[in-house]
Amino acid sequence: MEGSTNSITNDYTEIVRRLPCKLKISYGVGHVLNDICASMWFTYLLVFFHLVLGFSAILSGIILLIGQIADALATPFVGLHSDKNDDFWLCRYGRRKTWHLLGTVCILVSFPFIFSPCINCEGSHQWAQVIYYSGFVIIFQFGWAAVQISHLSLIPDLTPTEHERTELTAIRYSFTVFANVLVYCIIWGVLHVTSGTADSQIGPKDVHHFQTVVLIGLFVGTITSLIFHFGVKEGPLCDTTGPLRRNTRSAGTLLKDIQLYQVAGVYMPTRLFVNLSQVYVPLYLHESLNMAATSLATIPLTMFISSFAASLVIEKLNTNLGRKIAYAIGVILGIGACLWIRLGSGETYVTYEIYPVSMLLGTGGSIMLVTSLGVTADLIGQSTESGAFVYGVMSFTDKLSNGLVVGVIQSMCTTHCPGYYRDVLTFACGGAALFGLLMLILIKPFKHDQDCRTLSEPEVIDPETIED
Repeated sequence: MEGSTNSITNDYTEIVRRLPCKLKISYGVGHVLNDICASMWFTYLLVFFHLVLGFSAILSGIILLIGQIADALATPFVGLHSDKNDDFWLCRYGRRKTWHLLGTVCILVSFPFIFSPCINCEGSHQWAQVIYYSGFVIIFQFGWAAVQISHLSLIPDLTPTEHERTELTAIRYSFTVFANVLVYCIIWGVLHVTSGTADSQIGPKDVHHFQTVVLIGLFVGTITSLIFHFGVKEGPLCDTTGPLRRNTRSAGTLLKDIQLYQVAGVYMPTRLFVNLSQVYVPLYLHESLNMAATSLATIPLTMFISSFAASLVIEKLNTNLGRKIAYAIGVILGIGACLWIRLGSGETYVTYEIYPVSMLLGTGGSIMLVTSLGVTADLIGQSTESGAFVYGVMSFTDKLSNGLVVGVIQSMCTTHCPGYYRDVLTFACGGAALFGLLMLILIKPFKHDQDCRTLSEPEVIDPETIED
């Protein structure tokens, strides 16, 4: 009786234990380097190669496609190896943190070369330069995938409760917004001070401005990565036979589970909505609305400030209304922005209405993304030993679909297309949001919930009431 009571008391202590605020913040900043690079990658890669370096629209899209394919292939590889319980000496530092450290190094040594002129080959044929940049892009995307998957898979490792998992996801996204806001503020500051006139547009003269932004961003990302590694202690490998780990599933079992693909059907279009809006809003502002260079910073900045505001209430939306209703609210806001973009025109729209449009895009995307990550964590449940693999599969579908869609979009407009990017934001982003909502509606309660429920609130157990 005494041994049983002590066992229950220990299990209860583990269940109700709350993560300290210091650990939550340290975890949240662990993805800032990735977020800064992703902001530059999705928002300004096409702008940099097409408008600054003078690459054709197709070749610019090919560089982004190569990066997305490399990322898509790297994510399941990192996920499988991050889940392995081996005795590799560095893994005693932590399986997840080891991959995070490796990815961070890859990013720091490769990303600066992507937003720089081709060294000693600026006059070479553009296809030769594509090969040059592709090497750095592949190294960067492998590192980015390693950081992303290891960081995401730490969420179910750190806590078994649904409430704290959603909270960690929301904190993580808040710092994502912070990273994007930082990038856009730096871009605005650099372009506002050095662009010459308020109405000047992006051009070859701005190559060194992008290099400055990248170096500042990498410095900030390095500091936050150090905070993560010093502030987060990855625990020892968990006992998969305990009450919180008894439902572990192998990668092979997961691949046979239809719910894995249903969740991917939610996560993939959600990422499409967020990333396509991030990629094509700057080109929409430049090509369709003929706005000044500084607008390429102020409008995305408005999007991400509204995203940050939304991130403060996303946890309550998910907790009080449920995943499906919360996601539906995000979809309604996102589609509202897409319709406004399709119908908006004239001086009033360019001067004033574009700001509430960008707020709707940011808020809707924020709610959809955090909710889809919560659904992914729900799928993992207590099977934390396969968490990295699940996130790897999600990221594989995300990166591959983004690369292919951007490649197709870029190939369909080879000359000046004033209304083209307006239609891309309307139909591609709006269609992705609707598809994600449809897939989420079709998902039934996760199978493992019947046997091993993810805890939303701790259940108080009085050891004195336990009988043999």
